[in-house]
Amino acid sequence: MDSSSEAHRRIATIAAHLRPSSSQMENGCSLSGANCRAKGGAPGFKVAILGAAGGIGQPLALLMKMNPLVSVLHLYDIVNTPGITADVSHMDTGAVVRGFVGQPQLEDALTGMDLVIIPAGVPRKPGMTRDDLFNINAGIVKNLCEGIAKCCPKATVNIISNPVNSTVPIAAEVFKRAGTYDPKRLLGVTMLDVVRANTFVAEVLGLDPREVDVPVVGGHAGVTILPLLSQVKPSCNFTKEEIEYITNRIQNGGTEVVEAKAGAGSATLSMAYAAVKFADACLRGLRGDAGVVECAFVDSQVTELPFFASKVRLGRNGVEEIHQLGPLNEYERAGLEKAKKELSGSIEKGVAFVRK
Repeated sequence: MDSSSEAHRRIATIAAHLRPSSSQMENGCSLSGANCRAKGGAPGFKVAILGAAGGIGQPLALLMKMNPLVSVLHLYDIVNTPGITADVSHMDTGAVVRGFVGQPQLEDALTGMDLVIIPAGVPRKPGMTRDDLFNINAGIVKNLCEGIAKCCPKATVNIISNPVNSTVPIAAEVFKRAGTYDPKRLLGVTMLDVVRANTFVAEVLGLDPREVDVPVVGGHAGVTILPLLSQVKPSCNFTKEEIEYITNRIQNGGTEVVEAKAGAGSATLSMAYAAVKFADACLRGLRGDAGVVECAFVDSQVTELPFFASKVRLGRNGVEEIHQLGPLNEYERAGLEKAKKELSGSIEKGVAFVRK
């Protein structure tokens, strides 16, 4: 092969990662490791972002492209992914990026993935409740999870799409129906609540947020978000007023952002940051790192509810250990009862959506 032909071959290979040709898609081309990685691609995990062109998806794609544990990054959405893919692919990091557009390309986007992150759906707007979101986002999550069950049933799945308290049960029911459900590999991302808790507590204590660790349990909406301020590290004591202020601000952090953006969106940048922080923990667990512990909304027996957020230890199989709540003070015990009552209805709503 002459040098000119070899150059054209290399250029065609690189271009194929940006936008697969229609003939490739029509022929059902599968994306094995051999034909999905450009020459020189770094070793690591294959990650797909479903909803990559959205307000969370774009910064999430940017940050995942920077993660050294990612070797292949698939970006999927119903519109606009070619532009996002081209943009992100120019970053000089190890991950190879490839974009997919629309339902016909969903299976190709998912084939062979180790981790699937789902921020797809509409954002919350002023005056919109998480129940309002359910009516739109439930169907989106159901459709995407059907694709996962078919194309990458062993993948770890991170659900961001709100309301997480309902969309995680929806995903579980889809996987059960397909016969692929592994409770260890389905995780609702509640990391933003932890990130906010660390930040707000650090403000009160006058510390660097990176030095603070606040467990946040329950769920991912309103009163279901329960920060365990009695278990903050470093250990500290709060007044009753401080506890109420911090708890309320954490529980209403999403509304704070929605109102501040005045109709222009919801928490996208902080959510993308939190999602990448959690995804990195999942990847480190899959790699076999020891002691990877984060909070997540998972299939759980910590309470009588089928799903609950608490600290979990992540490993090669996903969730390898679910931590108990530990000692709670009177304020937290009362908050836990409120959280469970609200959570129960949200979980049932998700299950009923798939079973109806």
